Amino acid sequence: MRRTPVYIVCSTRPAVGKTLIARLLTEFLKLQRRNVKAFDVSLKEPSLVDYLPRITEAVDIATTAGKMALVDQLILNDDVAKVVDLGFHAFDEFFVMAEEIGFFKEALRRNVAPLVLLVADSDRGSLHAHAKLSQQLTRDAFAVVDNLYILRGELPAEMLRSRVVRVSALPTYLQVYIDHPSFSFTAYLRDETNSSAELHHWVRHHYAVLRDLELHLTRDVR
Repeated sequence: MRRTPVYIVCSTRPAVGKTLIARLLTEFLKLQRRNVKAFDVSLKEPSLVDYLPRITEAVDIATTAGKMALVDQLILNDDVAKVVDLGFHAFDEFFVMAEEIGFFKEALRRNVAPLVLLVADSDRGSLHAHAKLSQQLTRDAFAVVDNLYILRGELPAEMLRSRVVRVSALPTYLQVYIDHPSFSFTAYLRDETNSSAELHHWVRHHYAVLRDLELHLTRDVR
């Protein structure tokens, strides 16, 4: 039976490219599957709902009702891929809640495949989060995102023990270009006729990386 994927993109600090990763992933899943739902728990930062308002739901997990409303949707095995853009303000609250209610075990019991993507930095908070999540999650349910635009190839040694998803750096002028709220990765691929352009290659490459991640996560269970 095909698993329903749930991607939780998170970080312990702002300005590490978390929402960029969530955008890229959501657009890829929309192109690949057509059916995708995104949840924005990053309302104190520039966030996913600003870029993809039609398929993104703003969520407040400061209340019990808000937490349960989100969890109810994340453990639903409906073959609709889910992406959570989890801001650093809500990081501890979400994972404490997940541990208390046994979220990850319940998700697997329902044939839902969660994957936590920790966008890394080299600060103490990121290292502590990595250590905690490494203990809380199985290797299949956890990966570190090495955003080379932020770390420049200096991923802490402790994080190299986990599965690593690398995101290539773009020149600053292209980074500014894709940060505009109206920019769409998929629309760019469709409209840009020069397939040798640096940004075109960057998007195609990372869509291929995400396709491999998706295939591994949703492989059939017998």
